[in-house]
Amino acid sequence: MKIFITGSKGMVGRSICEHHDSIHHEIIKPSSKDLNLLDVAAVEDFIQVEKPDLIIHAAGVVGGIQANLNQPKKFFYDNLQMGINLINCSKNLGIKKFLNIASSCMYPRNAENPLKEEEILKGELEPTNEGYALAKICIERLCRYINSEDKSFIYKTLIPCNIYGKYDKFSPKVAHMVPAVIYRIHEAKINNLNEIKIWGDGKARREFMYNEDLADAVWFSVKKINDLPQTINIGMGKDYSISEYYKEIGSVMKFNGNYIYDLTKPIGMKKKLVDSSKINELGWQPNFNLKEGIKLTYEYFLSVYKDLNL
Repeated sequence: MKIFITGSKGMVGRSICEHHDSIHHEIIKPSSKDLNLLDVAAVEDFIQVEKPDLIIHAAGVVGGIQANLNQPKKFFYDNLQMGINLINCSKNLGIKKFLNIASSCMYPRNAENPLKEEEILKGELEPTNEGYALAKICIERLCRYINSEDKSFIYKTLIPCNIYGKYDKFSPKVAHMVPAVIYRIHEAKINNLNEIKIWGDGKARREFMYNEDLADAVWFSVKKINDLPQTINIGMGKDYSISEYYKEIGSVMKFNGNYIYDLTKPIGMKKKLVDSSKINELGWQPNFNLKEGIKLTYEYFLSVYKDLNL
């Protein structure tokens, strides 16, 4: 099968491309320099020439709380436009299969956990990443509407929990929590500091999954695309408090300092754990536990930053 994967240079896209199942297919993976997904004419020309059997949309403008707060317009507009361009061009050119990778940010901030797919649009979004969430919701709905109008099109959406791993962004200005904490603890060790600040009171709970598990779930979904519900969660099935993440990362990195709480910082949703029962019932389970994922991510971080003076 000929498969077009967007975002192939990012953490998620690169992991999908490197998964062992990719060798059984012809993979098309243009970089953003080769194909600007914000340029609808370029997207249309590319799809028309390549004629893929399936598109996996893994591209996006991503980042943690700080990045979302600093650039809400970019997180909304760019993600929305990329999705609309890809999906409309795919539909108009007769591409029958499309896997859209979304985000658990789509869920209402006060929704009951574990988060079920049916809860989307049933409450107020978390303000710290509202723009990103709105873009992801619109793209999910566009896939849904195409399917409802013509059953020959199979456009499905995967909603993963928070992801971390090799190829992640580690700078605290743009990173999600796990890579940002790895960076900060590494910086503290280099500078002989014995204190790390935790944003908020450390009680908020999150579900983080190693990126190779998401890649595995994506390829599982490629095989099962006809059997998937319209929208399906992918997660670990277990969450931890922010404090527990900091201490587990510190343990792996052999940091012996103290953790203090910065109550002036935003914390986002109080709890975010997705209900992965639907994909589990289809036969998929994650392979990496938290400690294993952090260890592999830290090893990757050291391979990239070992010669840098942070």
